Amino acid sequence: MPEGDTVWRTARDLHRALAGEPLIRCDLRVPKLATVDLRGRTVTEVVPRGKHLLARVEGGLTLHSHLGMDGSWRIHATGERQRGGPQHQIRALLATASHTAVGYRLPALDLLRTADEATVVGHLGPDLLGPDWDAPEAVRRLLADPARTVGEAVLDQSNLAGIGNVYKSELCFLLRITPWTPVADLPDPLRLTALAKKLLEVNKSRPARITTADPRPGRQLWVYGRAGRPCHRCGTPVRAADQGPAGRERPTYWCPACQSGPAEAPSATGRPMAPPPAPSG
Repeated sequence: MPEGDTVWRTARDLHRALAGEPLIRCDLRVPKLATVDLRGRTVTEVVPRGKHLLARVEGGLTLHSHLGMDGSWRIHATGERQRGGPQHQIRALLATASHTAVGYRLPALDLLRTADEATVVGHLGPDLLGPDWDAPEAVRRLLADPARTVGEAVLDQSNLAGIGNVYKSELCFLLRITPWTPVADLPDPLRLTALAKKLLEVNKSRPARITTADPRPGRQLWVYGRAGRPCHRCGTPVRAADQGPAGRERPTYWCPACQSGPAEAPSATGRPMAPPPAPSG
């Protein structure tokens, strides 16, 4: 599941593969960009912004993409077989003489002037992995709605950019609060932002996320995706429930023994929610 660390790593890999060489192929497979041709232009840099990717191209243009829930960019040597999914899932293909980058299942793809990047990322709060990281400002934004639950507040990218559903559950576990705790009840909001930044920083260069300090398979995460399984810390079965506004609910995991605060009931069936596919980073 792409979150800030995945996007940071993707931007790094795209920059290494594409920056500094002219494009010899450009295929943008969304109707509004079907006639765009960037061949001959050089990618100057690829940078992350929260969960967004900004590929800046010679001539003052930026190709903006977002990975959504299951999008990805795959990189291979130019001429090699593509291996990120079926052809009909390709939304973008950029190639230099040495490398080809293929974007699969991208829910958002836009070409805009670099000077206008704020139209797609200007709403974001401080970026946990960005040069603009500002912890006090992130705390100010979180506390602006004190009745909001911590789980929803940290997912709101206009508060702080980079946290997704995996880190939401893991962060609340490490803070020993349930995700339904009101922001106003946080004993130390700055600790939340510091821990969130630490989690993303230590995982941004890893192929798989680890929040437990235990790299063994099945031991890498505290609660996410572990509904009905014993808590690594106390052995109590991990619980799961949807959280969020109607129509935009996200699965949430917590340990009822290790975490204090209000909690929703498990899913309506009375059974633990089925775990999602294991996150790949």
